Amino acid sequence: MKPDRDDIREWHRLFGLLLKDYLAGTPFTVEVEHDLSVQQQYLDVLIVRRRPGRLSMELPDGMADFKAHNLITFKSRHESLDPWAMKELIGHYVAYRKMVSERNKLLPETEFRLYAVSARYPQKLVGQIPWREQQPGVYDCEWGTDSVRVIVAGELPEEVRNAPLHVFSASEGLAGFGQAKFERRSPTTSQLLELLKKKAGEEGFFMSLTMQEFERDYIKKRLPKLSPEDRRKAVEGLPIEERLALAGLSEEEIREYLSKHASKKAETSPKAKRKK
Repeated sequence: MKPDRDDIREWHRLFGLLLKDYLAGTPFTVEVEHDLSVQQQYLDVLIVRRRPGRLSMELPDGMADFKAHNLITFKSRHESLDPWAMKELIGHYVAYRKMVSERNKLLPETEFRLYAVSARYPQKLVGQIPWREQQPGVYDCEWGTDSVRVIVAGELPEEVRNAPLHVFSASEGLAGFGQAKFERRSPTTSQLLELLKKKAGEEGFFMSLTMQEFERDYIKKRLPKLSPEDRRKAVEGLPIEERLALAGLSEEEIREYLSKHASKKAETSPKAKRKK
């Protein structure tokens, strides 16, 4: 089912809200859907330094060099990061820079950074503008005299620091990893992740919520392709319920097996033997 405009906008809100929660308590504040004009032309995310201080957290790849003002456009897995999206970002930047500067004296360009975060690789953009890969999933592209940092969530390494962006990846595996590894900083984090998982599920896009779910589903997908020895190693250390589920047993069969296993264990215990 193709999402409508409101559904897509909700993805943008969730992206901004998750970044807002992620950067809570840092020297930066995050404003979601920052209104740049009376015509309600919304910038997806604005991250602004409000006070001095250093970040104690490890930011996702490509975001480690925040400036005083950081403007972000976001494209979900339903959208394409194309030339028009870049033009809109530049337009927002021009309007915003005028807004925060003194009359007839613009703030230096060095105080601003432009970001374009995309769930998937922007095929329509590549080849049309100068494009330099800085590291896996992180690119710098030149748009006129401006430079835009493009971050492709689906290409970022599977590392904990990238979890905030992985949850918006077009890859179910990476999205599940992001959900499982995202650090819960407040009750709001869990609520946002729950909402994100629910929304993804409505679109037929599965996302693990806990590390246990992620590991189980990851192993389940890989298990049929493994040798008997590798299968044994893959499930080693998992709770017996998880191992039985991976073996294909239903919940009723698992309960029956565990009940029989518990009874047998009780009969062979030293205490039961002494009673006999």
